[in-house]
Amino acid sequence: MTALPPPGPKKLGLVIDLDQCVGCQACAVVCKEWNTGGHSAPLPDRDPYQKEPRGVWFNRIHTFEVDDESGDGRTVHFPRSCLHCEEPACVTVCPTGASYKRAEDGIVLVNAETCIGCKLCSWACPYGAREFDDDAGVMKKCTLCIDRIYNETLEEEERVPACVSTCPASARHFGDLGDPDSPVSRLVAARGGVDLMPELGYKPVNKYLPPRERRFDAPPPRATEGGTEMGGFLRWIDRVLSR
Repeated sequence: MTALPPPGPKKLGLVIDLDQCVGCQACAVVCKEWNTGGHSAPLPDRDPYQKEPRGVWFNRIHTFEVDDESGDGRTVHFPRSCLHCEEPACVTVCPTGASYKRAEDGIVLVNAETCIGCKLCSWACPYGAREFDDDAGVMKKCTLCIDRIYNETLEEEERVPACVSTCPASARHFGDLGDPDSPVSRLVAARGGVDLMPELGYKPVNKYLPPRERRFDAPPPRATEGGTEMGGFLRWIDRVLSR
């Protein structure tokens, strides 16, 4: 089986804000577009416009209806991709070394040249982050756009994963989570970022920022003899939407 490298100081990863994500699927679409011509190309599709489409998607968005303690419901959009764990079972279970973790930045990758398509890594991953390419007979996964983040022909601000660059709600952040003073680490600390399923002990590098508690304490609009005062109503709406 495959050994892990000694832990390094640099841990590149994503921070995903579940309070900001609107479930628009832009990150999934641009991920598909970039990677189908990039490091893991091509990414096949099967019957994309039929009832049961299948294909390789490194980023998938799930939507849940959640009830809070007060009994009120809310919609939460949950993006799912590889978490680039510090202790990835998908690497240690690989019989050929095709699944590996880079020592220099902690990114987990798959070498298609040595992958035999046994699917052991997909069975070992509890997050469902592995995608099997039926055409090539190999496993594929999120690469953190490694062919983009180190591409010196791009402007520095563009050297981020495609999903981060395209998110219209600024719900996705990228950086070094091994540096406690990095912007992403400070964001995680400020918002109480969490690991996904920490009880499993795989130590995901990617973090999720939980949805904030909703507040509906703004006073209602004042009624007048002719009905609701529109100026007051609009100010009330503005206060509610600003929280």
